[in-house]
Amino acid sequence: MGHNFISPTLSDSSSDDASFQIQYPPVVELGNDLKNHNSIARTLSRVRTGASEPGLPPDGGIRAWTQSYYTISLSRPPSDISWIGSMQVFFLFVIGVITGRLTDAGYFRIIFALGSFLVVFGGFMASLSTTYWQLFLSQGVCVGLGMGCLFCPIIKVLSTYFHRHRNLAIGLAISGSSTGGVIYPAMARELLTRIGYDWTMRYMVFVQLATLLVANILVKTRLPPRKSGPWIELAAFREVPYSLFAIGMFFNFWGVYFAFYYIGSFSRDVLGFSYPESLNLLMIMNGVGAIGRILPGFLADLWLGPLNVVTPAATMCMVLLYSWNAVDSATGLYVWAIIYGVFGATVQGLFPAALSSLTTDLSKAGSRMGMIYTIVSFANLTGPPLAGALISRGNGRYMYAFAFGGTCLCLGMGFLIACRIAKGGMKWKAKV
Repeated sequence: MGHNFISPTLSDSSSDDASFQIQYPPVVELGNDLKNHNSIARTLSRVRTGASEPGLPPDGGIRAWTQSYYTISLSRPPSDISWIGSMQVFFLFVIGVITGRLTDAGYFRIIFALGSFLVVFGGFMASLSTTYWQLFLSQGVCVGLGMGCLFCPIIKVLSTYFHRHRNLAIGLAISGSSTGGVIYPAMARELLTRIGYDWTMRYMVFVQLATLLVANILVKTRLPPRKSGPWIELAAFREVPYSLFAIGMFFNFWGVYFAFYYIGSFSRDVLGFSYPESLNLLMIMNGVGAIGRILPGFLADLWLGPLNVVTPAATMCMVLLYSWNAVDSATGLYVWAIIYGVFGATVQGLFPAALSSLTTDLSKAGSRMGMIYTIVSFANLTGPPLAGALISRGNGRYMYAFAFGGTCLCLGMGFLIACRIAKGGMKWKAKV
């Protein structure tokens, strides 16, 4: 079922045009194989069903590098490997209904510390893993649960410290995912071929440990705990704007991550990019995402309001996905990726800010955020695999997947417009 990452010699000749060896220590001969055998990358990407780093919500990153590594080293199809990343993103969101309510109840410190431990422990165990199921449990389940214990609680606590500048503050916090989307792939690119997979993962874990220690020391809750009250605030769904927002963001997240998951494989399959070039494209897309997280938050605070910013951003993503099929050059793809990176990050980055704006009682913010996080988790889990299935159904052509992603965002945009009208009326100059 799997090869040993840390065996002295590892070879695989399952493909007529590909063979490789992994030597420990000190060199891993994987990078050169991927450079010299672009046909491997094209073949692998053609059947991929999704893997991305959620950065906060996922934007590529280390899994974009490790997916092909795992595929070759474990002799498993990319459709199997992709579930490691998909489950990680799923758990990041799905347990929000639990961690949000526990944060409201005053258990932020415990939940945040538990999440920090699970992320570090899961990453370290992934560095020791030698089989598919070990990686699935360590990186997919353990790290995913850890991130789920970090994401909703920290956004809830952060939102209680700001009113006028809440959107900018949340945008600045979430911009860390763009930073990670550049730093971790760069670390992987430089270290995998020098020190091997196991120590590459450990160095990344050391970075995570350092940053999480700082967060555990500095972050403190401001509001008194709300011990009583239901785990699920079903009354929230009787509020029309809240329900419309939940449906709209489900459709948006069903489609928005498609580009981050598949732009690398598209660049290789259609435009003939090399494997390193395709990952550089993804890093650029992640990097410009910082603009899409910070600047829109500033505009939302100063003039527009979060709903008035996230809705046009979803519209732009829809237009870009529908028009992606017309991109036929490397220059065009780079321009497309930069524009989509900004607006896609806006949809992701203003999602928590817009959600928090729908809650006037901040003592219930954790529960109300967590419920919608749980709803959109199923979009994150199923969207990329559905797009991958459509690529396979199209015999490697991306047209059906483009249509799927664009239509999802079209529906999401429609529900967000309805949410904006329900909350702010037909006065389009209103700050909502």
